[in-house]
Amino acid sequence: MAGQIQITDDLDALLEVIPPAIRAALERQHDLGQLLEVVLDLGRLPEARLPGTVVYLSGTTTSREDLTYVTGRVGAFGKDNRAGIERTLHRISAIRNRQGEVIGLTCRVGRAVFGTVDIVRDVIEGGKSTLLLGRPGVGKTTLLREAARVLADEFKKRVVIVDTSNEIAGDGDIPHPGIGGARRMQVPIPDLQHAVMIEAVENHMPEVIVIDEIGTEAEALAARTIAERGVQLIATAHGNTLDNLLQNPTLADLIGGIQAVTLSDEEARRRGTQKTVLERKAPPTFDVIIEIQEKDRLAVHHDVASVVDRFLRGAPPRPELRVRTPEGEVEITQAAVKVEGWGAAGPMAPAPAAEPGRPGQKVLRIYPYAVSRNRLERAIRELRVPAYITDTLADANLVLSIRAQEKRHPKKLTDAQARGIPLHLIKSNTVSQIQAFLREIFDVEEYMGEELSALREVEQAIAEVFESAQPVELAPQNSYVRRLQHQLIQRYGLASESRGEEPLRRVVIFPK
Repeated sequence: MAGQIQITDDLDALLEVIPPAIRAALERQHDLGQLLEVVLDLGRLPEARLPGTVVYLSGTTTSREDLTYVTGRVGAFGKDNRAGIERTLHRISAIRNRQGEVIGLTCRVGRAVFGTVDIVRDVIEGGKSTLLLGRPGVGKTTLLREAARVLADEFKKRVVIVDTSNEIAGDGDIPHPGIGGARRMQVPIPDLQHAVMIEAVENHMPEVIVIDEIGTEAEALAARTIAERGVQLIATAHGNTLDNLLQNPTLADLIGGIQAVTLSDEEARRRGTQKTVLERKAPPTFDVIIEIQEKDRLAVHHDVASVVDRFLRGAPPRPELRVRTPEGEVEITQAAVKVEGWGAAGPMAPAPAAEPGRPGQKVLRIYPYAVSRNRLERAIRELRVPAYITDTLADANLVLSIRAQEKRHPKKLTDAQARGIPLHLIKSNTVSQIQAFLREIFDVEEYMGEELSALREVEQAIAEVFESAQPVELAPQNSYVRRLQHQLIQRYGLASESRGEEPLRRVVIFPK
């Protein structure tokens, strides 16, 4: 796939609203095409901000007349103190004093970028609801605008944009041509974005709805309602990664929500886990999540439901990485998994020399011989032990095989003994035998008892916090158990912090 990036900035339209003396100084700048914003603060020198530098545009401070010159030439300011210039993407944001008078303006250059959607065009065209994540300024809104244009113009779909801050389609009654044939609904008050989302579905029969910045519980609920009606959603949300979303109680519902479930003794033994586990609560609102890491580097999580389920069982996500090369080609690769903390990793994970696992343990690199890799991966994941499957004998610090193989003296096992790598044998190639081996190596039962007791204490304390609305302090625990406690508390939407010094450091739970 190849794509050509084109940028239009309508810079002349912005220069027309800048006071003449300041505009003349701007026009003398040789790198005006890199302009990010013009800042006009009462009583301060006017500034032009470019990448990595600030240029002062006058030796005279900004006056009230300068501010009035600008505000009289732009659209009306909304409740969010933002205005724009019709048929452009430029944004003028106001700072007001206590009396409501404008004492500062940020005139931000808006640029329409065409061609960025090629890197995820197949995902957008697939009809699945897609959520874009990434830090501010990385290109989320640009990608939304491009997606709306492509679906409306090339696929003739009924596309409605819910444009809360006029960043997608610009200011004024006539939207910017960058959205193509998509229709735009403006939001009079940012707090009403969720109501306009529902209105769009009920009144205009869209096939696709595009939304910038889902950030509240009401907006998350509206998004779920829209998705359940069979409408494709393309949206952005606060947060940089899938993990951020899971840690956000308000927005976790977008990917199915998280709940703590207490298993029966029999089920816990069958799974080889603690009794209290985290599980997905409902089907996710969005089918695909795209993390925009850089403008030309994205991570795509297909099948969000499966990704979240595996994540909650301790398997790190392995998104599809997409990179646009300088030649415009898009390269697609599979991300390697990083072994983090006590989480289990898949066979493609890098092999660190030592990672913190359960207290006092290091990551174990296992080379399986005549043992099912899939069963070993499953056992590692379900027991959540710090182990890693390696493809090469040289990287292993343990070989796992079955007894019947040892009698045949295969070359691999002979080589392992020659290298001094410990050999562990199990009776048969079954999950139960593999789990028994891992429990013995990692003393899992001992730690599971401690964890279960500590998590039961958290559940009791959470109930007490909800009832009394007062903070509750838990018993001292090691750092590993405290981390589990913090994670469980977050799932209930409460705040917590660790206090004290080791070995008496403990978690305190706070009410909402």
